[in-house]
Amino acid sequence: MTVHLEVAEGVGTLRLDRPPMNALDVATQDRLKELAEEATRREDVRAVVIYGGEKVFAAGADIKEMQAMDHTAMVLRVRGLQDSFTAVARIPKPVVAAVTGYALGGGCELALCADYRIAGENAKLGQPEILLGLIPGAGGTQRLARLVGPSKAKDLIFTGRQVKADEALALGLVDRVVPADEVYTQAHAWAARLAQGPALALRAAKEAVDTGLETDIDTGLAVERNWFAGLFATEDRERGMRSFVEEGPGKAKFL
Repeated sequence: MTVHLEVAEGVGTLRLDRPPMNALDVATQDRLKELAEEATRREDVRAVVIYGGEKVFAAGADIKEMQAMDHTAMVLRVRGLQDSFTAVARIPKPVVAAVTGYALGGGCELALCADYRIAGENAKLGQPEILLGLIPGAGGTQRLARLVGPSKAKDLIFTGRQVKADEALALGLVDRVVPADEVYTQAHAWAARLAQGPALALRAAKEAVDTGLETDIDTGLAVERNWFAGLFATEDRERGMRSFVEEGPGKAKFL
Protein backbone atom coordinates (compact mmCIF):
# COMPACT_ATOMS: atom_id res chain seq x y z
CA MET A 1 0.00 0.00 0.00
CA THR A 2 1.21 3.52 -0.80
CA VAL A 3 -0.51 5.18 2.17
CA HIS A 4 -0.70 3.84 5.72
CA LEU A 5 -2.72 4.85 8.77
CA GLU A 6 -0.80 4.30 12.01
CA VAL A 7 -2.57 5.08 15.28
CA ALA A 8 -0.96 5.67 18.67
CA GLU A 9 -2.09 7.65 21.71
CA GLY A 10 -5.07 9.15 19.94
CA VAL A 11 -3.04 10.37 16.96
CA GLY A 12 -3.48 8.87 13.52
CA THR A 13 -0.55 9.32 11.12
CA LEU A 14 -1.45 9.24 7.44
CA ARG A 15 1.92 8.21 6.04
CA LEU A 16 2.65 8.46 2.31
CA ASP A 17 4.90 5.59 1.25
CA ARG A 18 5.61 5.61 -2.47
CA PRO A 19 9.38 5.98 -2.90
CA PRO A 20 11.31 7.81 -4.02
CA MET A 21 9.19 10.99 -4.24
CA ASN A 22 5.72 9.97 -3.04
CA ALA A 23 4.22 10.80 -6.44
CA LEU A 24 0.44 10.86 -6.08
CA ASP A 25 -0.82 8.42 -8.69
CA VAL A 26 -4.47 7.36 -8.95
CA ALA A 27 -4.01 4.39 -6.63
CA THR A 28 -2.38 6.60 -3.99
CA GLN A 29 -5.15 9.18 -4.30
CA ASP A 30 -7.82 6.52 -3.81
CA ARG A 31 -6.00 5.00 -0.86
CA LEU A 32 -5.64 8.44 0.70
CA LYS A 33 -9.39 8.96 0.47
CA GLU A 34 -10.08 5.54 1.96
CA LEU A 35 -7.82 6.14 4.96
CA ALA A 36 -8.99 9.72 5.50
CA GLU A 37 -12.54 8.39 5.76
CA GLU A 38 -11.33 5.68 8.16
CA ALA A 39 -9.61 8.31 10.32
CA THR A 40 -12.88 10.24 10.33
CA ARG A 41 -14.85 7.22 11.57
CA ARG A 42 -12.44 5.85 14.16
CA GLU A 43 -13.05 6.99 17.71
CA ASP A 44 -9.48 6.15 18.71
CA VAL A 45 -8.23 8.75 16.20
CA ARG A 46 -8.67 12.16 17.81
CA ALA A 47 -6.11 14.12 15.74
CA VAL A 48 -4.20 13.42 12.51
CA VAL A 49 -0.69 13.98 11.15
CA ILE A 50 -0.04 13.87 7.39
CA TYR A 51 3.56 12.84 6.75
CA GLY A 52 5.63 11.79 3.77
CA GLY A 53 8.77 10.66 5.54
CA GLU A 54 12.10 12.22 6.45
CA LYS A 55 13.16 13.23 2.92
CA VAL A 56 10.08 14.28 0.98
CA PHE A 57 6.43 15.11 1.64
CA ALA A 58 5.07 14.58 -1.88
CA ALA A 59 6.62 15.86 -5.09
CA GLY A 60 3.30 16.03 -6.94
CA ALA A 61 1.22 13.96 -9.28
CA ASP A 62 2.54 11.01 -11.26
CA ILE A 63 3.28 12.90 -14.49
CA LYS A 64 3.92 9.77 -16.56
CA GLU A 65 0.50 8.45 -15.56
CA MET A 66 -1.15 11.78 -16.35
CA GLN A 67 0.62 12.11 -19.70
CA ALA A 68 -1.11 8.96 -20.88
CA MET A 69 -4.56 10.37 -20.08
CA ASP A 70 -6.57 12.23 -22.72
CA HIS A 71 -9.32 14.77 -22.14
CA THR A 72 -12.04 12.16 -21.72
CA ALA A 73 -9.99 10.17 -19.23
CA MET A 74 -9.31 13.25 -17.12
CA VAL A 75 -12.94 14.36 -17.21
CA LEU A 76 -13.78 10.99 -15.70
CA ARG A 77 -10.94 11.15 -13.16
CA VAL A 78 -10.73 14.74 -11.93
CA ARG A 79 -13.65 14.47 -9.51
CA GLY A 80 -12.01 11.45 -7.89
CA LEU A 81 -8.77 13.44 -7.63
CA GLN A 82 -10.49 16.31 -5.85
CA ASP A 83 -12.58 13.99 -3.69
CA SER A 84 -9.47 12.29 -2.31
CA PHE A 85 -8.09 15.60 -1.08
CA THR A 86 -11.47 16.84 0.11
CA ALA A 87 -11.76 13.71 2.26
CA VAL A 88 -8.60 14.85 4.07
CA ALA A 89 -9.80 18.45 4.38
CA ARG A 90 -13.09 17.25 5.87
CA ILE A 91 -11.63 15.07 8.60
CA PRO A 92 -13.58 16.60 11.52
CA LYS A 93 -10.56 16.50 13.81
CA PRO A 94 -7.39 18.59 14.08
CA VAL A 95 -5.05 17.80 11.17
CA VAL A 96 -1.41 18.88 10.87
CA ALA A 97 0.85 18.45 7.84
CA ALA A 98 4.46 17.55 8.64
CA VAL A 99 6.32 18.79 5.57
CA THR A 100 9.88 17.75 4.75
CA GLY A 101 11.58 18.26 1.40
CA TYR A 102 9.39 18.81 -1.63
CA ALA A 103 5.68 19.56 -1.36
CA LEU A 104 4.89 20.45 -4.94
CA GLY A 105 1.72 20.37 -7.01
CA GLY A 106 -0.51 17.76 -5.46
CA GLY A 107 1.88 17.58 -2.51
CA CYS A 108 1.35 21.26 -1.78
CA GLU A 109 -2.39 20.81 -2.28
CA LEU A 110 -2.37 17.97 0.24
CA ALA A 111 -0.61 20.16 2.80
CA LEU A 112 -3.26 22.83 2.17
CA CYS A 113 -5.91 20.34 3.35
CA ALA A 114 -4.47 20.41 6.87
CA ASP A 115 -5.47 22.83 9.62
CA TYR A 116 -1.83 23.59 10.47
CA ARG A 117 1.47 23.10 8.64
CA ILE A 118 4.87 22.49 10.22
CA ALA A 119 7.71 22.58 7.69
CA GLY A 120 11.31 21.53 7.90
CA GLU A 121 14.08 23.97 7.05
CA ASN A 122 14.66 21.84 3.93
CA ALA A 123 11.08 22.20 2.68
CA LYS A 124 10.21 23.57 -0.76
CA LEU A 125 6.58 24.23 -1.66
CA GLY A 126 4.87 25.32 -4.84
CA GLN A 127 2.22 24.86 -7.49
CA PRO A 128 4.23 24.21 -10.69
CA GLU A 129 1.32 22.99 -12.83
CA ILE A 130 1.51 26.08 -15.07
CA LEU A 131 4.89 24.82 -16.28
CA LEU A 132 3.05 21.80 -17.70
CA GLY A 133 0.43 23.94 -19.39
CA LEU A 134 -2.06 23.18 -16.62
CA ILE A 135 -3.50 24.69 -13.44
CA PRO A 136 -3.77 23.05 -10.00
CA GLY A 137 -6.59 20.50 -10.09
CA ALA A 138 -6.76 19.12 -6.55
CA GLY A 139 -7.95 22.28 -4.83
CA GLY A 140 -4.90 24.51 -5.18
CA THR A 141 -6.65 27.45 -6.85
CA GLN A 142 -9.22 27.46 -4.04
CA ARG A 143 -7.44 26.49 -0.83
CA LEU A 144 -4.26 28.40 -1.54
CA ALA A 145 -6.13 31.64 -2.22
CA ARG A 146 -8.18 31.21 0.94
CA LEU A 147 -5.03 30.62 2.96
CA VAL A 148 -2.62 33.30 1.70
CA GLY A 149 -4.93 35.66 -0.23
CA PRO A 150 -5.60 35.90 -3.96
CA SER A 151 -2.61 37.99 -5.05
CA LYS A 152 -0.02 35.79 -3.33
CA ALA A 153 -1.77 32.67 -4.58
CA LYS A 154 -1.80 34.00 -8.14
CA ASP A 155 1.91 34.76 -7.96
CA LEU A 156 2.67 31.17 -6.98
CA ILE A 157 0.21 29.65 -9.46
CA PHE A 158 1.04 31.97 -12.41
CA THR A 159 4.82 31.53 -12.07
CA GLY A 160 4.95 27.94 -10.86
CA ARG A 161 7.90 28.92 -8.69
CA GLN A 162 9.03 26.99 -5.63
CA VAL A 163 9.40 28.73 -2.27
CA LYS A 164 11.73 27.70 0.50
CA ALA A 165 10.55 27.26 4.06
CA ASP A 166 11.38 30.79 5.22
CA GLU A 167 9.41 32.41 2.38
CA ALA A 168 6.56 29.94 2.85
CA LEU A 169 6.39 31.05 6.48
CA ALA A 170 6.38 34.73 5.51
CA LEU A 171 3.60 34.09 2.98
CA GLY A 172 1.50 32.21 5.54
CA LEU A 173 1.75 29.02 3.50
CA VAL A 174 3.22 27.22 6.52
CA ASP A 175 2.77 28.03 10.20
CA ARG A 176 6.06 26.93 11.75
CA VAL A 177 9.56 26.11 10.49
CA VAL A 178 11.75 23.70 12.45
CA PRO A 179 14.90 21.64 11.81
CA ALA A 180 14.10 18.92 9.29
CA ASP A 181 14.76 16.11 11.75
CA GLU A 182 12.22 17.55 14.20
CA VAL A 183 9.28 17.95 11.81
CA TYR A 184 7.41 14.76 12.62
CA THR A 185 8.14 14.95 16.34
CA GLN A 186 6.77 18.47 16.61
CA ALA A 187 3.77 17.72 14.39
CA HIS A 188 2.94 14.66 16.46
CA ALA A 189 3.26 16.69 19.66
CA TRP A 190 0.85 19.31 18.27
CA ALA A 191 -1.64 16.60 17.39
CA ALA A 192 -1.17 14.69 20.66
CA ARG A 193 -1.91 17.79 22.72
CA LEU A 194 -5.17 18.36 20.86
CA ALA A 195 -6.03 14.67 21.04
CA GLN A 196 -6.39 15.23 24.79
CA GLY A 197 -8.97 17.98 24.23
CA PRO A 198 -12.78 17.94 23.97
CA ALA A 199 -13.41 16.11 20.70
CA LEU A 200 -16.84 17.51 19.95
CA ALA A 201 -15.84 21.11 20.71
CA LEU A 202 -12.81 20.76 18.45
CA ARG A 203 -15.02 19.38 15.71
CA ALA A 204 -17.42 22.29 16.21
CA ALA A 205 -14.61 24.84 16.08
CA LYS A 206 -13.24 23.38 12.85
CA GLU A 207 -16.63 23.26 11.16
CA ALA A 208 -17.51 26.80 12.23
CA VAL A 209 -14.24 28.27 10.93
CA ASP A 210 -14.28 26.31 7.66
CA THR A 211 -17.95 27.00 6.96
CA GLY A 212 -17.47 30.67 7.71
CA LEU A 213 -14.67 30.90 5.16
CA GLU A 214 -16.88 29.38 2.49
CA THR A 215 -20.04 31.44 3.03
CA ASP A 216 -21.36 34.84 4.13
CA ILE A 217 -20.88 36.04 7.70
CA ASP A 218 -24.55 35.67 8.66
CA THR A 219 -24.50 31.99 7.73
CA GLY A 220 -21.19 31.55 9.53
CA LEU A 221 -22.58 33.18 12.66
CA ALA A 222 -25.60 30.88 12.51
CA VAL A 223 -23.32 27.85 12.40
CA GLU A 224 -21.31 29.24 15.31
CA ARG A 225 -24.29 29.90 17.56
CA ASN A 226 -25.86 26.53 16.80
CA TRP A 227 -22.68 24.72 17.75
CA PHE A 228 -22.07 26.99 20.76
CA ALA A 229 -25.50 26.31 22.21
CA GLY A 230 -25.39 22.63 21.26
CA LEU A 231 -22.17 22.08 23.17
CA PHE A 232 -24.02 22.92 26.38
CA ALA A 233 -25.59 19.47 26.07
CA THR A 234 -22.23 17.70 26.20
CA GLU A 235 -20.43 16.01 29.05
CA ASP A 236 -17.19 17.72 28.03
CA ARG A 237 -18.77 21.15 28.57
CA GLU A 238 -19.93 20.10 32.03
CA ARG A 239 -16.50 18.72 32.87
CA GLY A 240 -14.67 21.76 31.52
CA MET A 241 -16.76 24.32 33.37
CA ARG A 242 -16.75 22.33 36.61
CA SER A 243 -12.99 22.05 36.48
CA PHE A 244 -12.65 25.78 35.84
CA VAL A 245 -14.79 26.67 38.84
CA GLU A 246 -13.21 24.13 41.19
CA GLU A 247 -9.57 24.04 40.04
CA GLY A 248 -8.99 27.09 37.85
CA PRO A 249 -8.46 27.39 34.09
CA GLY A 250 -6.73 24.85 31.88
CA LYS A 251 -6.87 21.81 34.16
CA ALA A 252 -9.85 19.90 32.77
CA LYS A 253 -9.33 16.31 31.63
CA PHE A 254 -11.56 15.36 28.72
CA LEU A 255 -10.74 11.68 28.14
